[in-house]
Amino acid sequence: MTLAFGVFDHLDASGAPLRDFYEDRLKLTELYDRLGFYCYQVAEHHSTPLGMAPSPSVFLSAVAQRTRRLNFGPLVYTLPLYHPIRLIEEICMLDQMSGGRFQFGVGKGISPIEVGFYGLDPEKLGHMFVEAFDVLMRGLQSRTLDYQGEFYRFKNVPLVLEPLQKPHPPLWYGVGAPQNTERPARAGMNIVTNMPASAARKLVEHYWSLYPGGPTRPKLGFARHVVVADTDDAALTIARRGYRGWYTSFMKLWLEHGTQLPGVSYPSEFDGDGAGGRMIAGSPRTVADQLQAQVDESGVNYIACRFAFGDITYGEARRSIELFAEQVMPHLSAKAPVAAE
Repeated sequence: MTLAFGVFDHLDASGAPLRDFYEDRLKLTELYDRLGFYCYQVAEHHSTPLGMAPSPSVFLSAVAQRTRRLNFGPLVYTLPLYHPIRLIEEICMLDQMSGGRFQFGVGKGISPIEVGFYGLDPEKLGHMFVEAFDVLMRGLQSRTLDYQGEFYRFKNVPLVLEPLQKPHPPLWYGVGAPQNTERPARAGMNIVTNMPASAARKLVEHYWSLYPGGPTRPKLGFARHVVVADTDDAALTIARRGYRGWYTSFMKLWLEHGTQLPGVSYPSEFDGDGAGGRMIAGSPRTVADQLQAQVDESGVNYIACRFAFGDITYGEARRSIELFAEQVMPHLSAKAPVAAE
């Protein structure tokens, strides 16, 4: 089984002016493209410094033009926040403009605070997601849309755009518990989790137990904060500083509203208690050894790295990415135990 490498980016605020922030991120996507990363995926967040690309399609349209081989997409679009017809049109445009490199990540939204700003009832998000996803799948595969549901109703709507990839761009889903793998497994979606390797192993095993098979092998991955430098100490210095800014953005809305993020927690320090191997920093050899151990334990075939977070500078991120591509990626191999499939 081949191990693939990608990038997951919150696009959390760095403190730099927004124009410079966006340009630096786009320069990094050009670097991912040159160095052979498989996919670049961005988060969608609203009214929080955790996500400075609240409209992923806008940012990704620039990524499409700045890269040539790199796949890209949202991880995920918060489906209840979109009118399905508008989103169908955006997906088709991005897939066509990029020559078929768009990757379609879907979700209902993890933050009731953020969807509440849009006037949505968090208790209805699950049902809205199911209907919206159904509408999108129909619309991406036909030229006329008909649908009758609780939240969405369409009759004989002409759809003049179509995606380049058939029947639709590859699907991605974020998961945090084994039972959450059931829908994506049966649909053959790619999945990414933030969980530690031991928990990821359970997700992977449950996924393969339900997967019906198909012409392509889905990517099952974990996301990790990763910083590579010439020495362990140098990498940790950068990682600890950058992580504090990311964590402040990550927690901002939850602390202001006196509540907790459901399903996932992070320590307040990069290498604090509860890190569980989800944050990795060191020399190329240190990072390769730690990631290989987690791949072996979890059985994943995809690693999504967060290289730029907090106030990590463009230069620091670039050096980290170059070291990772040149000295870490070649030494990693997927050695997923047979029991994981």
